Amino acid sequence: MEYTETEIDGVWIIQPKVFNDARGYFFEAWKQAEFDEHIGHHVEFIQDNESKSSFGVLRGLHYQKGEFSQAKLVRVIKGKVLDVAVDLRRSSKTFGKYIMVELSEDNKRQFFIPRGFAHGFLVLSEEAVFTYKVDNVYAPQHEASIRWNDETVGISWPIEGENVVLSDKDLNKAKAFEEADYFE
Repeated sequence: MEYTETEIDGVWIIQPKVFNDARGYFFEAWKQAEFDEHIGHHVEFIQDNESKSSFGVLRGLHYQKGEFSQAKLVRVIKGKVLDVAVDLRRSSKTFGKYIMVELSEDNKRQFFIPRGFAHGFLVLSEEAVFTYKVDNVYAPQHEASIRWNDETVGISWPIEGENVVLSDKDLNKAKAFEEADYFE
Protein backbone atom coordinates (compact mmCIF):
# COMPACT_ATOMS: atom_id res chain seq x y z
CA MET A 1 0.00 0.00 0.00
CA GLU A 2 1.05 3.57 -0.63
CA TYR A 3 0.54 5.99 2.28
CA THR A 4 0.34 9.72 1.54
CA GLU A 5 0.09 12.20 4.40
CA THR A 6 -2.07 15.17 3.48
CA GLU A 7 -1.45 18.84 4.22
CA ILE A 8 -3.42 18.34 7.44
CA ASP A 9 -1.25 16.63 10.05
CA GLY A 10 -2.39 13.11 10.87
CA VAL A 11 -4.77 12.69 7.92
CA TRP A 12 -3.68 10.09 5.37
CA ILE A 13 -4.78 8.81 1.95
CA ILE A 14 -3.99 5.12 1.50
CA GLN A 15 -3.82 3.58 -1.96
CA PRO A 16 -3.80 -0.23 -1.98
CA LYS A 17 -1.82 -2.22 -4.52
CA VAL A 18 -4.49 -3.91 -6.65
CA PHE A 19 -3.78 -7.12 -8.54
CA ASN A 20 -6.05 -7.51 -11.58
CA ASP A 21 -6.39 -10.49 -13.87
CA ALA A 22 -9.06 -12.26 -15.95
CA ARG A 23 -10.81 -13.45 -12.76
CA GLY A 24 -11.19 -9.97 -11.27
CA TYR A 25 -8.99 -8.31 -8.65
CA PHE A 26 -7.40 -8.80 -5.25
CA PHE A 27 -5.93 -6.37 -2.73
CA GLU A 28 -5.06 -6.18 0.93
CA ALA A 29 -7.50 -3.73 2.49
CA TRP A 30 -6.05 -3.73 6.00
CA LYS A 31 -2.76 -4.71 7.60
CA GLN A 32 -2.30 -3.56 11.21
CA ALA A 33 1.51 -3.58 11.43
CA GLU A 34 1.95 -1.74 8.13
CA PHE A 35 -0.72 0.81 9.05
CA ASP A 36 0.85 1.53 12.47
CA GLU A 37 4.30 1.89 10.92
CA HIS A 38 3.17 4.48 8.37
CA ILE A 39 0.76 6.40 10.60
CA GLY A 40 3.41 6.50 13.32
CA HIS A 41 1.35 5.14 16.20
CA HIS A 42 -1.00 2.29 17.05
CA VAL A 43 -4.70 2.72 16.32
CA GLU A 44 -6.87 -0.07 17.62
CA PHE A 45 -9.98 -0.30 15.51
CA ILE A 46 -12.79 -2.01 17.40
CA GLN A 47 -15.74 -1.92 15.01
CA ASP A 48 -16.55 -1.89 11.29
CA ASN A 49 -19.62 0.00 10.02
CA GLU A 50 -21.28 0.12 6.61
CA SER A 51 -23.86 2.42 5.05
CA LYS A 52 -25.70 2.50 1.74
CA SER A 53 -26.87 5.82 0.29
CA SER A 54 -28.18 7.21 -2.98
CA PHE A 55 -27.08 10.17 -5.11
CA GLY A 56 -26.99 13.50 -3.30
CA VAL A 57 -27.07 12.06 0.22
CA LEU A 58 -24.76 14.00 2.48
CA ARG A 59 -23.89 12.38 5.80
CA GLY A 60 -22.10 14.76 8.13
CA LEU A 61 -20.26 16.66 9.31
CA HIS A 62 -20.28 14.42 12.38
CA TYR A 63 -17.97 13.96 15.34
CA GLN A 64 -18.03 12.66 18.90
CA LYS A 65 -16.88 14.83 21.79
CA GLY A 66 -14.18 14.27 24.39
CA GLU A 67 -13.16 10.76 25.34
CA PHE A 68 -15.69 9.39 22.84
CA SER A 69 -13.91 10.91 19.85
CA GLN A 70 -13.28 8.43 17.03
CA ALA A 71 -10.49 7.82 14.55
CA LYS A 72 -11.86 6.43 11.28
CA LEU A 73 -10.50 4.53 8.31
CA VAL A 74 -13.04 4.86 5.49
CA ARG A 75 -13.48 3.53 1.97
CA VAL A 76 -16.11 2.95 -0.69
CA ILE A 77 -17.01 -0.57 -1.82
CA LYS A 78 -19.55 0.48 -4.45
CA GLY A 79 -20.05 3.85 -6.13
CA LYS A 80 -18.31 7.17 -5.54
CA VAL A 81 -18.29 9.76 -2.75
CA LEU A 82 -16.57 12.99 -1.88
CA ASP A 83 -15.21 12.51 1.64
CA VAL A 84 -14.36 15.44 3.93
CA ALA A 85 -12.51 15.84 7.23
CA VAL A 86 -12.57 19.16 9.15
CA ASP A 87 -9.82 19.82 11.71
CA LEU A 88 -11.36 20.64 15.11
CA ARG A 89 -8.04 20.53 17.00
CA ARG A 90 -7.65 24.01 18.43
CA SER A 91 -3.86 23.54 18.86
CA SER A 92 -3.37 22.50 15.22
CA LYS A 93 -1.92 24.89 12.64
CA THR A 94 -4.73 23.69 10.33
CA PHE A 95 -7.55 24.27 12.84
CA GLY A 96 -10.80 24.91 10.94
CA LYS A 97 -9.37 23.72 7.61
CA TYR A 98 -10.75 20.80 5.68
CA ILE A 99 -9.45 18.21 3.28
CA MET A 100 -11.54 16.54 0.61
CA VAL A 101 -10.82 13.30 -1.24
CA GLU A 102 -12.75 11.28 -3.78
CA LEU A 103 -13.24 7.66 -2.76
CA SER A 104 -14.67 5.14 -5.21
CA GLU A 105 -14.98 1.50 -6.08
CA ASP A 106 -12.62 2.22 -8.98
CA ASN A 107 -9.78 4.00 -7.15
CA LYS A 108 -10.12 1.86 -3.98
CA ARG A 109 -8.54 4.63 -1.90
CA GLN A 110 -8.89 4.71 1.84
CA PHE A 111 -8.93 7.82 4.01
CA PHE A 112 -7.62 7.87 7.58
CA ILE A 113 -9.10 10.55 9.83
CA PRO A 114 -7.64 10.73 13.36
CA ARG A 115 -9.53 11.79 16.47
CA GLY A 116 -10.33 15.48 16.65
CA PHE A 117 -12.06 15.87 13.29
CA ALA A 118 -15.58 16.32 11.98
CA HIS A 119 -16.27 13.94 9.11
CA GLY A 120 -18.80 13.67 6.31
CA PHE A 121 -19.33 12.49 2.76
CA LEU A 122 -21.47 13.30 -0.26
CA VAL A 123 -22.62 10.55 -2.64
CA LEU A 124 -21.76 11.34 -6.27
CA SER A 125 -22.90 8.07 -7.87
CA GLU A 126 -26.39 6.63 -8.21
CA GLU A 127 -25.69 4.57 -5.10
CA ALA A 128 -22.73 4.14 -2.75
CA VAL A 129 -21.77 1.54 -0.19
CA PHE A 130 -19.45 3.14 2.36
CA THR A 131 -17.52 1.30 5.05
CA TYR A 132 -15.45 2.50 7.94
CA LYS A 133 -13.43 1.22 10.84
CA VAL A 134 -13.65 3.13 14.13
CA ASP A 135 -11.47 3.02 17.23
CA ASN A 136 -14.17 3.92 19.75
CA VAL A 137 -17.80 3.03 20.40
CA TYR A 138 -20.67 5.17 19.20
CA ALA A 139 -21.95 7.31 22.06
CA PRO A 140 -25.11 9.17 20.97
CA GLN A 141 -25.07 11.43 24.04
CA HIS A 142 -21.61 12.69 22.94
CA GLU A 143 -22.27 13.15 19.23
CA ALA A 144 -22.35 16.51 17.50
CA SER A 145 -22.29 17.90 13.99
CA ILE A 146 -21.35 20.99 12.04
CA ARG A 147 -23.60 22.31 9.28
CA TRP A 148 -22.64 20.86 5.92
CA ASN A 149 -22.75 24.33 4.35
CA ASP A 150 -21.14 26.33 7.17
CA GLU A 151 -19.66 29.51 5.69
CA THR A 152 -16.67 29.60 8.06
CA VAL A 153 -15.50 26.15 6.95
CA GLY A 154 -16.48 26.94 3.34
CA ILE A 155 -16.56 23.46 1.81
CA SER A 156 -16.96 23.63 -1.94
CA TRP A 157 -19.49 20.84 -2.55
CA PRO A 158 -20.04 19.95 -6.24
CA ILE A 159 -23.84 19.62 -5.91
CA GLU A 160 -26.27 22.51 -5.49
CA GLY A 161 -27.92 22.76 -2.07
CA GLU A 162 -31.42 21.96 -3.31
CA ASN A 163 -30.11 18.58 -4.57
CA VAL A 164 -28.46 17.62 -1.26
CA VAL A 165 -30.35 15.03 0.81
CA LEU A 166 -29.88 15.37 4.59
CA SER A 167 -31.21 13.53 7.61
CA ASP A 168 -33.55 15.49 9.90
CA LYS A 169 -30.78 15.51 12.50
CA ASP A 170 -28.20 16.96 10.09
CA LEU A 171 -30.71 19.50 8.81
CA ASN A 172 -32.05 20.68 12.18
CA LYS A 173 -29.45 19.97 14.86
CA ALA A 174 -26.09 20.67 13.23
CA LYS A 175 -24.33 23.76 14.58
CA ALA A 176 -22.23 26.50 13.06
CA PHE A 177 -18.47 25.95 13.22
CA GLU A 178 -18.16 28.72 15.85
CA GLU A 179 -20.50 26.74 18.13
CA ALA A 180 -18.64 23.44 17.76
CA ASP A 181 -16.95 21.63 20.61
CA TYR A 182 -13.26 21.82 19.76
CA PHE A 183 -10.42 19.52 20.77
CA GLU A 184 -7.15 20.70 22.33
